[in-house]
Amino acid sequence: MSATRLAEEIRTGRRRAADVVEERLADIAARNAATNAFTEVTAARARAEAAAVDAKVAAGQDPGPMAGVPVAVKNLFDLEGITTLAGAKIECHSPPAKRDAFLVRRMQAAGAVMLGALNMDEYAYGFTTENAHFGPCHNPHDPTRIAGGSSGGSAAAVAAGLVPVTLGSDTNGSIRVPASLCGIWGLKPTFGRLSRQGGFLFAASFDHLGPFARELADLALSYNTLQGEDPQDPAQSWLGHAPVELSADIGGLRIAIANEHFARGGHAEGFAAVEAVARALGTTRRITIPDAAIGRAAAFLITMSEGGNLHLPNLRTRPDDFDFATRDRFLAGALLPAHWLQQAQRVRAAYRAKVLRLFDEVDVILAPATPYVAPRIGQEMIEVEGVSIPVRPNLGVYTQPISAIGLPVIAAPIADPVELGTPGGMPIGVQLIAAPWAEDKLFRVAAALEKLGVCAAPAVKD
Repeated sequence: MSATRLAEEIRTGRRRAADVVEERLADIAARNAATNAFTEVTAARARAEAAAVDAKVAAGQDPGPMAGVPVAVKNLFDLEGITTLAGAKIECHSPPAKRDAFLVRRMQAAGAVMLGALNMDEYAYGFTTENAHFGPCHNPHDPTRIAGGSSGGSAAAVAAGLVPVTLGSDTNGSIRVPASLCGIWGLKPTFGRLSRQGGFLFAASFDHLGPFARELADLALSYNTLQGEDPQDPAQSWLGHAPVELSADIGGLRIAIANEHFARGGHAEGFAAVEAVARALGTTRRITIPDAAIGRAAAFLITMSEGGNLHLPNLRTRPDDFDFATRDRFLAGALLPAHWLQQAQRVRAAYRAKVLRLFDEVDVILAPATPYVAPRIGQEMIEVEGVSIPVRPNLGVYTQPISAIGLPVIAAPIADPVELGTPGGMPIGVQLIAAPWAEDKLFRVAAALEKLGVCAAPAVKD
């Protein structure tokens, strides 16, 4: 189900948005239990929005570039009339949202049809979407395995074919990790590129919002739609609309492979994925992202502190209502000494300056997206380089150092994980990393990889 082709069929009257919505609602009702991706289905809203799209088509009007495309969002995005849960029991009795989040409004204005909200780690603090309140999200490629997190429902819904496009958030890797583990495309844009207004944030100095899609064209369509100036988001750095085109011409682009930190700490499949992409692009150059491990350590402290501070009132009065997997980490963050946070911010700034200088030499850097394929649901430990380590925090070993400094990244899925030799033929992805505001270069490299047949969303086996 391609969003780009579907929108064209609806705009030209070959299909009705209302029929598409009924198909999607029936499919979600029949198959959502297998993934537990949706936590809220907005059927009445979807039908009303589809009817509005069909009315515009009937009147000879253009309903927009996403005409009738079914979409869904991580349940930390405000949807008017729905309580924004952010994966938390604590929020269940909060008042419904008074208006849609900014990015939801952008998609609706472009003709998209909202089908509902998606499962996630509580308050976006996790990499597995094993939510104690709403149940774990299951990987469509193997329901015994995690979908990744914290945007697990967003990735699983796309990978399973329930909807072609979803939105998620990324603090330390929450778009790129589930995109890699579920075998789909994901975009974490430059920090400040897209508005975060109407999103229930986790760590405000790190949080990004962005799209997932099965097809690269749909990722580009979504990204182009989501751009827009929003004075209500003080973190947005509006530099004007910068639409991307899917040109596979990478002539003149300097592409390098990240080594050292990004060449250890994982299983063979993560490194094999990077090498396969590098070979296809004819890239042999290797480059060191300096102090990546130190930058990651700073990211841990800052996100813990910001998250703990945000939730301190409920930690004091309702500690037992938190998901056990997040509560203790929030408590630890709330108790961090101030001088630790100050030093972490200094380290982060110095690290960012060093990394930005690399882009005087290269345009795009290749790195693993995850250190291994999706672990089993409930798996707590995993062996890496002969040492048993915790599964959850290590899933962000390659993503945290990048989001800590706001660089744009596309998570590109390996088209044939079986040929690559991944365990169980499970999906895995690669990070394409660029300098701030250089999303266009990422899409050029991604388009080249798609054209070469190296990167694409692998089919889910029945």
